[in-house]
Amino acid sequence: MNRFGIRFSFSTFGESHGKALGCLVDGVPAGLNIDEDFIQSELDRRKPGKNEYATARKEADAVEILSGVFEGKSTGTPIAMVIYNTNQKSKDYTNIKDTFRPGHADFTYWHKYGIRDYRGGGRSSARETAARVAAGAIAKLMLKQLDIRIQSGITDIAGIGADSLDFDYAPSSEIYALDKRVEQAQKDAVLEAKNRHDSVGGVAQVRITNLPIGLGEPLYYKLDGVLAEAMMGINAVKAVEIGDGVQSAAAFGSSNNDPIRKSGFESNHAGGILGGISNGEEVRLNVYFKPTPSIFKEQHTITTHDDEVDFSLKGRHDPCVAIRGSIVAESMAALVVADMVLLNMGRTMEGVKGYYAQKP
Repeated sequence: MNRFGIRFSFSTFGESHGKALGCLVDGVPAGLNIDEDFIQSELDRRKPGKNEYATARKEADAVEILSGVFEGKSTGTPIAMVIYNTNQKSKDYTNIKDTFRPGHADFTYWHKYGIRDYRGGGRSSARETAARVAAGAIAKLMLKQLDIRIQSGITDIAGIGADSLDFDYAPSSEIYALDKRVEQAQKDAVLEAKNRHDSVGGVAQVRITNLPIGLGEPLYYKLDGVLAEAMMGINAVKAVEIGDGVQSAAAFGSSNNDPIRKSGFESNHAGGILGGISNGEEVRLNVYFKPTPSIFKEQHTITTHDDEVDFSLKGRHDPCVAIRGSIVAESMAALVVADMVLLNMGRTMEGVKGYYAQKP
């Protein structure tokens, strides 16, 4: 399944070492100003090859809009965008043509389909997430009209955690660190692993502010449920927390509940969501990324013929996929919220009547 969303939906296509990858975004309201410079700037945040903390693969990730936009505005029809691959080195992967990389999707793709594109992981490569960021940029342009803001950054790398969170600082950091006091230690951990031909995991936090009360479709399309699904669909993500997450399992109800006054909630342990519906408070998600499975140490594995072998990988890979993954998590959150906003418009008869009362 390559489609996500109901009212505001998108699908992606393409492989890591194919000619191009891209997306088709459907459900975008007509008349939205489509800022192509902004879309490109979002892709630039995620693109590889920018510094020593990311893969050495250099891609411009230049986006081209093919349809759905006329004179700078959305037409209400599907918006198609394409990003051409320009820096493939497929020969680096010939040694895994018949060999499974431990920790990678090679094994499961082969057993599911009986065939796999071994060049950089093909469809299972994190390269595909560039298309998600392009789609997410369209969602952000829509949400900006509603003053809804979505930000992200890195809280933890290799177990080195942030003590404070500064979402305004993160964009200026090479690793999108939320706490500049531990940023250098986190950078050092990434480079140390890289120099050992290894990788490290990390945690990204996504913050959504100024959400209206009422977003979310219980029981089976809850805001928190869909956000969790969106995050778990990102390459290398192994866990998601909303609000206090795991910590709430060790708390008492008296401390975990968020007391309410006329002025609002006195705390936000719930992370802005109650019963799968936004409660007007800030939504907070922690997204946990495993270490990049593609590493350059010799490892035990098997081949497609069930032969046991030891092999060493070649290629270009992120020593910490969480860093660029934080931008993808932010983009996926935007896509979920955009969908929820449109779904919520017809939830009451007053809303429906209010819309049609404005029609001539």
